[in-house]
Amino acid sequence: MNFPNYITHEKLQQFIRQAFLEDVGDGDHSTLASVPYEAIQEAELKVKDDGIIAGIELAKIIFDTFDPSIVVEAYKNDGDKVQFGDVAFKIKGSSQSILTCERLVLNCMQRMSGIATYAHEMMELVKGTNTKILDTRKTTPNFRMMEKWAVKIGGAENHRFGLYDMVMLKDNHVDFSGSITNAVEKTKDYLTKHHLHLKIEVETRNMHEVKEALAANVDFIMLDNFDLEIMKEAVLYINGQTKTEASGGITKESVRAIAETGVDFISSGAIIHSAKNFDLSLKAIK
Repeated sequence: MNFPNYITHEKLQQFIRQAFLEDVGDGDHSTLASVPYEAIQEAELKVKDDGIIAGIELAKIIFDTFDPSIVVEAYKNDGDKVQFGDVAFKIKGSSQSILTCERLVLNCMQRMSGIATYAHEMMELVKGTNTKILDTRKTTPNFRMMEKWAVKIGGAENHRFGLYDMVMLKDNHVDFSGSITNAVEKTKDYLTKHHLHLKIEVETRNMHEVKEALAANVDFIMLDNFDLEIMKEAVLYINGQTKTEASGGITKESVRAIAETGVDFISSGAIIHSAKNFDLSLKAIK
């Protein structure tokens, strides 16, 4: 599978090790006490919701990391549409290993599938326009990699991963610097001095700032909390000279009308922070 470039084997292993350390500690005593070491069992991942499944590849890696002898037979792939009653995969192996891995796998997949489903719904709402849906940095600490992966699985796009891979000059940066012009000039000097090749985005709050940002020659102009008429005016004024991004309180109800203003991107924190957990369960096959 082709992983997004922010996912590496090392990062996945670090996440999985920390997650097991948090959950298992010095032992899964419920399982160790009640289930024989030599017991072998089969179990199914049952879907109890409708939407987009995500986290199957991660589940395989979690099982393999904890116990390489566990066999996973997948019936669905990440990004597939699923409905109540579907079985995503079957596993066979050590009963103890399956039980100890169960909650970590479910926690990841339920969260990821909820996000993928929300992202897919948002992309469907802007279908037929040229606008792409982006996520934001409004993520769960230490789980961002999985949440942004889920956004991609759902068909939307990732914005910058962190503070290090793109410059975004938001309202506080601008206000602390004195103006958009000052902030951009300082940023370009900084990037040159440190031999960094990063895109620059500037958040704007009104047409005056849009004009200033365009004159400053940046890569993206964010139109933050603009009403539809002003947003249309801004997009026409920019006229393709740089990329435009709408941001601020984007909902499923408003996203279509915003896309129809002609913006290139719509960033939505909600596709991650407001996605509901997808209902999944891992059940023994009796």
